[in-house]
Amino acid sequence: MNRHEVYMKRAIELAKGGWGKTNPNPLVGAVIVKDGEIIAEGFHKELGGDHAEAAALINSRQSVEGGTLYVNLEPCSHHGRTPPCAVKIIESKIKRVVVAMEDPNPLVAGSGIRMLREAGIEVVMGVLEKEAGVLNEIFIKYISHKMPFVIMKAAMTLDGKIASVTGDSKWISGESSRQQVHIIRDRVSAVMVGVNTVLTDNPELTTRLGSGEGRDPVRIVVDSRGIIPADSKAVTIQSPACAVLATTSLIEKDKEKLFKSKGVKVLKLDGPNSGGHVDLKLLMQELYKLEIDSVLLEGGGNLNAAALKAGIVDKVMFFISPRIIGGQEAKTPVEGDGIRLMSNAVNLRDINIRRFGRDILVEGYVRGEACLQEL
Repeated sequence: MNRHEVYMKRAIELAKGGWGKTNPNPLVGAVIVKDGEIIAEGFHKELGGDHAEAAALINSRQSVEGGTLYVNLEPCSHHGRTPPCAVKIIESKIKRVVVAMEDPNPLVAGSGIRMLREAGIEVVMGVLEKEAGVLNEIFIKYISHKMPFVIMKAAMTLDGKIASVTGDSKWISGESSRQQVHIIRDRVSAVMVGVNTVLTDNPELTTRLGSGEGRDPVRIVVDSRGIIPADSKAVTIQSPACAVLATTSLIEKDKEKLFKSKGVKVLKLDGPNSGGHVDLKLLMQELYKLEIDSVLLEGGGNLNAAALKAGIVDKVMFFISPRIIGGQEAKTPVEGDGIRLMSNAVNLRDINIRRFGRDILVEGYVRGEACLQEL
């Protein structure tokens, strides 16, 4: 690992300090090096706060003139919630800027780099670019496609069941796995379940990390007919985050009015070919308008199948517990009609496998294949 990579790795680690606090902004860290030593560090701590580059400049222990700035995302060149970082860098008389990746935001998209170079600053591009892309995969999808990044999460037994024949599912996964799910909830903007999950488990869908830590995501319930009880925890739990009911015109007017009176945001999403079900693509478009950049899908098998069929799933995270429960009628992570031929199976790319206690987490990215329509 060369010196550029060493300092960029540090910038990426710093950026992670903003997880769950900067949405829908990206995760950015910055390191300033002079005479072979780090003289300042900074990261984007929260939405509306100083950007990483500005924070590093403020935190500097000495003059940064002639130094090198390392940042995992191209410095911005436009006025957004904060002034442009490229201008501040130029004014600081930094000599060189090393950037991991270009900003996919059309408002930037290379203009920050051009601004720096036109000011006579040397710019080095592409250092740990892949790692930077993975770090900001949510932001890249959100800003490039105007849709939230969707993570499908499931916990299942070794024989592929998410509940026993009686519906019992507490607990399939171990404590370490469940803790990791709460960490993910803290990082995403929203968590989404289907009506059957609410009726069966009545989940709170909050983040519980202990000692009052963790940020609750927006709670989204997909319920085409609006039949969930009005006192369901998902819509009544006291939380700074709001609840969203994704439904259709089939919901009764009195029920819609009742949910709204409880502060629930009701979205009626009838698609031209949705057949009385919530149009999930349309739902994603509406969530984008609400600045929800990421969704953790914790639905049952039917919602998971519908999400795959709609092509909205970007990443899959399956926690596999070393237990066997059997049962022909026991539910599985993906239901629906199923794919008929193995040659048309949903394939994942960039597979990663991790251990959480006794459980194994298999995660990967969904390929955008036409065969998803078979589900």
